Amino acid sequence: MFIHQGNRRSFLKSAGVLLALPVLESLPRVASAREPSKSPRRMVCIGNEFGLYGGSFWPKSFGADYEMTPLLKPLEKHRKRFTLFSHLDHDVRGGHFAIHCFLTGVKSSEAKGMPDGGISLDQQAAEFVGSATRFPSLAVGSDDGLHGGCQMSWTRTGTRVPPIAGPRELFNALFVQESEASGRRAKDRIALQGSILDAVQGDAHALTRRLNRRDNEKLDEYFSALRDVELKLKMDQQWQDVPKPHVEMKEPHNQGLTRDLPAIYDLIALALQTDSTRIATLEIGKGFAASDLGIKSGYHSLSHHGQAPEKIEKLVKIELYQMEQYARFLSKLSSIREAESDETLLDRTMVMLGSGMGNGNAHTNHDLPIILAGGGFKHGEHKLYPAESRKRVPLCNLYATMLQRFGVETDRFGTGTGTLTGLEWA
Repeated sequence: MFIHQGNRRSFLKSAGVLLALPVLESLPRVASAREPSKSPRRMVCIGNEFGLYGGSFWPKSFGADYEMTPLLKPLEKHRKRFTLFSHLDHDVRGGHFAIHCFLTGVKSSEAKGMPDGGISLDQQAAEFVGSATRFPSLAVGSDDGLHGGCQMSWTRTGTRVPPIAGPRELFNALFVQESEASGRRAKDRIALQGSILDAVQGDAHALTRRLNRRDNEKLDEYFSALRDVELKLKMDQQWQDVPKPHVEMKEPHNQGLTRDLPAIYDLIALALQTDSTRIATLEIGKGFAASDLGIKSGYHSLSHHGQAPEKIEKLVKIELYQMEQYARFLSKLSSIREAESDETLLDRTMVMLGSGMGNGNAHTNHDLPIILAGGGFKHGEHKLYPAESRKRVPLCNLYATMLQRFGVETDRFGTGTGTLTGLEWA
C-alpha cells in the first residue's frame, strides 16, 4: 500500500495554485515561519471513553528506566518515541458526563465563560490550518449520539463535530472522486446553501434593532454558528475542482469499530501522508464490540468491574488490543519517509492517546492516562507531576505545548496556566 509520488506532487501543486487566498482572520496562516522548508506538523488524538485499568497501565517507577507494564508492552519498540505523564487532568468531576472535557479542559455548561469557548485541541489546530488541506480535521469513530460517545471534538461555538462512522465512509471521503454529474450537483448545492445563508443572515441582522439585550446575546451566538457554516462552505467551494489523491488501497468494508481499527489507522496514515488533512481524532467507546474479541461481556459493563478478577482480565484484554493497534499505528507512521526529508511521518506527527476518564470503575476524571508519541519531542520517560491538589499541573498545559509545536502562536489553552514544563523539543 503506497502512494504514487507523481500523483501526490501534482496534487499538492494543484492545491497550492487553487488555494491561493488573501490573508483572512478566519483562515489563519498555514505554516510556522520557523520551519518554512519542512513538511507540515500534524496531530492525531485518540480518545478512549472508559479509560485504562490503572493496575495494568501505570508503572510504579519514573524517569527513563520505568518498567513496561502489561498495557505498555506493545509499545516496547517505541519506548524512545513516546512519553507517559502521571497526574495530569482537568480538575473536573462528573464521570461519564465529564469525558467530553478530554480535549477541551472545560465542561460544555461552563464553556461560554471561557475566552475561547469550549473549543477542543484538535479544532484549534484545525483553525490554524484553515483551508490548506481538503479536510481541516477528520473525526473518526462510531457515533452513538450526543450522550453515547467520547464527544471529543468541539468547535469554538460549542458545536460537537460528529465522527465519520467507519472506514468505508472515510475512504470514500478521502480518495473516491465524485462523478462529473455529482460534482456539478455538489457545486449547485454549495451555491444554494450560500444563497440561503446570505438570506438568513440578512433577516437576522434586521432583527437586532428590535431585540432586547438578552435576545441580542442569543443572536450573537447564532451569528457565530452561521460564521462556522459560512467558513465550511468557502472551504468546500475551494476544493471542488481539486482532484483527490490516488492510493493503492481497496475500499474497505465496515465490520464494526473493533475489527475496523486497523483499517481506520491505515486510512488516517494515508490521509496525513497525502496531506488530505493534518489533524485527526479517533473516538473509541460504546461502539467498540468486545464480542469481536471473543468476550461475551459488554465493554461498558466490564469497565465497572468492581475489582472482580475475571472482569478485570477481560477488560485488560480489550485495552491490550487497543494498545496493540496504537503501537501498530506508530510503527506505520515511523515507516513512512517524508518527501525530500530524512524525517518520518511520526517525526512530524504528534500522536496522543488518552481518555477523559481516569478510573471507569470509580467514575473519576482525575489522573488521566496520557501518552504522547512522535511530533519532534524528546521522548523516552515516564514523567511525574505533583499529585497534591494545590500543586497539580493542568493537562491543558500539555495541550498548549502541543499547539506551539504545531505552529500556533499561543501561550495557553483552555483552563491551563501556560505550557508544560519538562517536555522539550528535539
